[in-house]
Amino acid sequence: MADQENPVFQIQRVYLKDLSLEQPNSPAILLEQEQPSVDIQLGVEATPVAEGVYEVAVTATVQTKINDKTVFLVEAKQAGIFEIRNLPEDQMGAVIGIACPQIIYPYLRGNVADVVTRAGFPPVHLAEINFQAMYEQQQAQAAAAQGGADANPNPALQ
Repeated sequence: MADQENPVFQIQRVYLKDLSLEQPNSPAILLEQEQPSVDIQLGVEATPVAEGVYEVAVTATVQTKINDKTVFLVEAKQAGIFEIRNLPEDQMGAVIGIACPQIIYPYLRGNVADVVTRAGFPPVHLAEINFQAMYEQQQAQAAAAQGGADANPNPALQ
């Protein structure tokens, strides 16, 4: 009977779940003339909330340093609640690992650029991300780690 039902993919809500900004070496570091180095880390996670409802979150950590001193550190987690029902199990991983992060990521980019600008720095514009390539790389790593046997088709839900 469930096979005859139409697939459902709906965004229930997109929200900023967590945001922090640190400038531990201000104001002295602001007087430095040297260009800072920028390190950006991204992550995606998914959590089942209820039957057919998932929270998917994309996290960005942006750290700028001059030599070994932090100029600023921004950590942001943008999340969304998605209703996903009546999809074949082999498609769930791709929807949660690719489609959902693609929807959330532009909000994350805007929030990071905004908080950095409000902190008094030129905005940091996070690059566009190919979530499909990122997901496929994670799948390949998971398969290699398990020797290719019994690989979970949906590592986001582990």
